[in-house]
This record gives sequence, C-alpha cells and structure tokens, in this order.
Amino acid sequence: MVSNEAPPPPMTTGVLPMDAILSYDGLSFLKAMIAGPVPQAPMAGTLGFRLIEAENGRAVFEGYPEFRHYNPIGTVHGGFAASLLDSALGCAIFSTLAKGDAWTTLELKLNFVRALSRDTGPVRAEGRVIHRGRTVATSEGDLRDKAGKLYAHATTTCMIFPAVA
Repeated sequence: MVSNEAPPPPMTTGVLPMDAILSYDGLSFLKAMIAGPVPQAPMAGTLGFRLIEAENGRAVFEGYPEFRHYNPIGTVHGGFAASLLDSALGCAIFSTLAKGDAWTTLELKLNFVRALSRDTGPVRAEGRVIHRGRTVATSEGDLRDKAGKLYAHATTTCMIFPAVA
C-alpha cells in the first residue's frame, strides 16, 4: 500500500552569498526561508523535506518518507530521520542567533523508536532549545507522524561563534 499523502509542491532551493546570510538574525532568516525570499537548503530538496515553522527557540521541518529513501531491508533509511532532526534541532538554535553569529553542530544523539515507511505519510521534526549559552547551546526534538506517533527523538549540542564573511 502506498500513502495517499501528496508531497508538497516544488520549492526553491539554494544557498545565499555569505554577506546576504549575515544581513539577517537567525529567526528572520528562517522566517524568510518559510515565506520564500530565502531558498530552502539544497539538501531539503534532495531528501524531500522543508522548514515549515520557526519561532524563537523552536523550528519544525516536515518530510515525506518515500520509496527512494528505502534501505536494502525495506524501510526508510535512518539518515532520513537523522537529517530531519538535525535540521530541526540546529535551526531551533539558529533562531536564537543575532546578526553576525553562526553555529555548527558538535554532537547529535538520535534514538529510533520505530521504522518509517512510504506508508507513514508526512512526518514532522520539531526542535526546541534546552539551553542557550554564549558559546554553546543544546536542543531536543522528536519526529512524529500526523497522528502524533513518535518515530525518533534526539538531542544536539552546537557551538556558537562570530561568523566570518
């Protein structure tokens, strides 16, 4: 059986020049990505997910598990869930950054609860900041289906530093 959920319409993907990125604070950048002036990440187009919500300390990505994401044993590869959660957790932290700041993931810890398949339908990865310090931040998040069933949960630690143009 194949899911009746239709993937979202095509989206614009790309990477802005660094000076354009640095003209935004984190939350404004994410909101512009949702609205369209800032493109979604190229990886989001490759894997079939997108940023759909952002507020201070929180980010939500939605993805559609498909057959193209399958591993050799007939389920969606764990990298799909990991990519959604890494994006949500990192962007939750990004939403707290001032203009001129950057961040990178230092650690990602992921727990899979159940397998995804193309029959799962759309899934949402929500990231929430746990702690935001001057140079280190942590966030947590989960990956759930439309009915709220948990598929994976994760935590991350990110380093915050001045961006270099």
